[in-house]
Amino acid sequence: MLGCDSNTVTISTQTGPAIVDVEIADDSQERAEGLSGRTSLAASSGMLFVYDEPHRARFWMLGTKIALDMIFIEPDGTISGIEHDVQPGTYWPKSGGSNVIAVLEINGGEAEDLGIRANDQVMHPMLNCEPSE
Repeated sequence: MLGCDSNTVTISTQTGPAIVDVEIADDSQERAEGLSGRTSLAASSGMLFVYDEPHRARFWMLGTKIALDMIFIEPDGTISGIEHDVQPGTYWPKSGGSNVIAVLEINGGEAEDLGIRANDQVMHPMLNCEPSE
């Protein structure tokens, strides 16, 4: 079934599924490190930050050397917002709402290239395995 592999995130877009290979950051140390220090990120890959409880997630680019798209995800898998092409050296926090359970970071500009938009549905075992109706 699409979206049920723990190494991938499947996003249901208007143009079809977008599949992203992911590393998981699901504890405070992994989330704090994130993609800091990386000088590149393969196409269609990223990091999925997963939290225990929904909250107002705030992200910044401390130590990050590449531009990123930040995709904010609610508990039902709905994308609540996207911060596009956030540049290294951006130290004011980016937020995608108050009910965020996960954040997907991918290469800057890739969300647009893949047709990912707010209200699209994200599928991953840590969220769900099927899009909401």
